[in-house]
Amino acid sequence: MRSDDVHVMVEPSGAEGTTAAGAAGTAGGHPVLDALRRELGDAVSTDPAELDATREDKSGWRSASRPLAVVHATTVEQVQATMRIASATGTPVVPRGAGTGLAAGGTGAAGEIVLSTLRMNRILEISEADELAVVEPGLINDDLNAALAPYGLWYSPDPASKAISSIGGNIATNAGGLLCAKYGVTRESVLGLTVVLADGRLLRTGHRTVKGVTGYDLTALLIGSEGTLGVIVEATVKLRALPTAPPATIGAYFPTVREAAAASAAITAARLRPAAMELMDPASVAAVDAYLGTDVGAGDRAFLLVRFDDQAAAQDAARAVELVRAEGGVAELTSDPVTGDRLLAYRRAVHPSLEARGNVLIEDVAVPRSQLVAMFDEIVRIEAEYDVRIPTVAHAGDGNLHPNFVIDAGADGVPDRIWRAADALFRSAVALGGTLTGEHGVGLLKSRWLEDELGADSVDIQRRLKAVFDPDSILNPGRVFGSGIAAP
Repeated sequence: MRSDDVHVMVEPSGAEGTTAAGAAGTAGGHPVLDALRRELGDAVSTDPAELDATREDKSGWRSASRPLAVVHATTVEQVQATMRIASATGTPVVPRGAGTGLAAGGTGAAGEIVLSTLRMNRILEISEADELAVVEPGLINDDLNAALAPYGLWYSPDPASKAISSIGGNIATNAGGLLCAKYGVTRESVLGLTVVLADGRLLRTGHRTVKGVTGYDLTALLIGSEGTLGVIVEATVKLRALPTAPPATIGAYFPTVREAAAASAAITAARLRPAAMELMDPASVAAVDAYLGTDVGAGDRAFLLVRFDDQAAAQDAARAVELVRAEGGVAELTSDPVTGDRLLAYRRAVHPSLEARGNVLIEDVAVPRSQLVAMFDEIVRIEAEYDVRIPTVAHAGDGNLHPNFVIDAGADGVPDRIWRAADALFRSAVALGGTLTGEHGVGLLKSRWLEDELGADSVDIQRRLKAVFDPDSILNPGRVFGSGIAAP
């Protein structure tokens, strides 16, 4: 069906700016819903519980109202049909994966269609010879690696949420994770994409070859675009051979987070390249200890996890232990994979442990690795100035910090004091040569700070690029380039 085959009768509205999504239908029902149901049948849901589930993600933010509908797409054709109807009626569409985002970029609100690709979860191809896989966007990260293991291959992007996050969502935000220090963020592992554009057309980008520089790199542009340029329906991803050497994992303990950060900087300065280097401040350690019933913090200690996974793992780990001890740390080194994985699981428990205590605004800034100590100093200053608790963990190997703003129990939404503290934190990160987001994306929650980092000219060019892909601005409107929330 072409876009000009879509005929949806909409009653005129006297309210300026009212789209078809908000217009009243005839006695037969809502015109956009009627069109969706004719084309997609049971894939369209208006069940209140399902609509409510799409109003939030893992960020702690919740939209004020329910979206118009949720489309549970299972085929590319259903995604195309949804976008054709949306384009013909001017209805906003919010692409959504597993709902594990941390910037409210995939949350639905009044008048919007939430287009879920979570049920598009097949592995379409695994090529051992070319070391690649072709997958649908709803595939869970861990499920892909479980399927690849018998081939001796793996997909290296490793977000902390990999057991529950979808590959399409990882691509949309250019997600990172624990192993970014060595293996890079998602962009380094995506060869090509198939994307449905705002008007329903299908666009294929990239290649299956190791090299490919024909034309502009639209694949790189789409990665991290947060659903504002198109809806990912297929991805060709790069695979790696599973490491064969036993990993060497260090668990190190420090009196303060400042010393732990200094040790991580020393490891980087020594030209060591761990696969993972994760830092937890004492407040994060205490939260995980309470959640798991462990005693890693022994009252009040920072924790640094360092893992090496190549042929020189034992030698590099021994050198890293020396650097840890030189900064006042106590280090334990293990070559047992089970023990090492247990330490990684401890780190992955940070966000669940904080969520168990109540609402948390999980933030994401990055600074040059040489500025990690300075950024932790800034967090301590902001905690005191705004009287907030900010338990912080960091991918210390790449300078990416996750400050967590703990919201008092019973608070309605995110209090103004928290936003002011977040504002100070973002400005500190940028002043240190860093960025507003290392991997979570801008979404709704950070759009008001975008121009502060990028400058007016850059934002203008990016808005113009969006208009090329989405001239009517129906794809994730308000996300990235303009906030739909009230922020201070």
